[in-house]
Amino acid sequence: MSFLDIRNVTKRYGAQTVLNNVSAGIEQGEFVCILGPSGCGKTTLLRVIAGLETADAGQVFIDRRDCTFLPPSKRDFGIVFQSYALFPNMTVRENIMFGLRQKKEMTQSVREKKVHEMLDLVEMDEHCNKYPRQLSGGQQQRTAIARALALSPSYLLLDEPLSALDAKVRAKLRTEIRALQRKIGITTIMVTHDQEEALTMADRIMVMNRAVIEQVGKPGEIYNTPATRFVADFIGTMNFYTDGGATRGIRPEKIRVVSKAEAHDIKVQVRDVEFKGAFTRIYSVAHNTNNEIFIDVPSDRIDGMRVEPDAVLCLQIPGEHAIIYSMAG
Repeated sequence: MSFLDIRNVTKRYGAQTVLNNVSAGIEQGEFVCILGPSGCGKTTLLRVIAGLETADAGQVFIDRRDCTFLPPSKRDFGIVFQSYALFPNMTVRENIMFGLRQKKEMTQSVREKKVHEMLDLVEMDEHCNKYPRQLSGGQQQRTAIARALALSPSYLLLDEPLSALDAKVRAKLRTEIRALQRKIGITTIMVTHDQEEALTMADRIMVMNRAVIEQVGKPGEIYNTPATRFVADFIGTMNFYTDGGATRGIRPEKIRVVSKAEAHDIKVQVRDVEFKGAFTRIYSVAHNTNNEIFIDVPSDRIDGMRVEPDAVLCLQIPGEHAIIYSMAG
């Protein structure tokens, strides 16, 4: 049995099923991202794990203990919300201290030591006497994480923790949260709709769609061998085409631009070219099918190629990199 074991969980709101017989296992010390579009059920699953929602069917085991009907206060977790939920009338130090004050068996000196440890852990010592309104978004998020970890919970839940931040701060905090999780080894489950967050932070990713988990795997597995057409289309960019009666998918970076078409190669007309830093994306249309095809070429190679709108390119699609998703009909 996994540290956190979700078994056949179903949750409905009226006639709408938001979790449909969902099962998953999370190992102790893992960082798992629950990834999916809005409305897929990922936040509801997190809330069922936390005890903030009760499943209509199924069970939730935490450390081999059936916690299906336990209230949140009995589940020993820390949680960080998208809105941070800091107390506006309390300083950083007081926000972190808040939960510790509920531990009557803990002496004041032990509480103070714990607060100092948390401030040091999230690098907020110099801001300890500031109020939330005086902090940046990233600093507020660090404070919320420190407050969640102060009680030494068994596991940590993160609900879209970075979505309210700008891109640069979000990228920095991704690295910091992952490093922090590795340092303390706490089991962490994070909900996100951002595929880049999931791919860069998670040990494993659960991809959800329409109330079910479509695939669970390591980031490389999810990206390189997506199990369903939805996963292939949701994670990164995928070209779909029909060959021999089957629908196949191939990533833009796997397609080769060749100087001369040979048997089984295809010709495309360039629609647009977009510089993306390390690589350049070519938007094109196949001559024979009129399907749109995306090609990613390393930017240091693009100067030697005649790539401009209306240019004709010859493409080679390596069969070993194509994934079959369904048979036509």
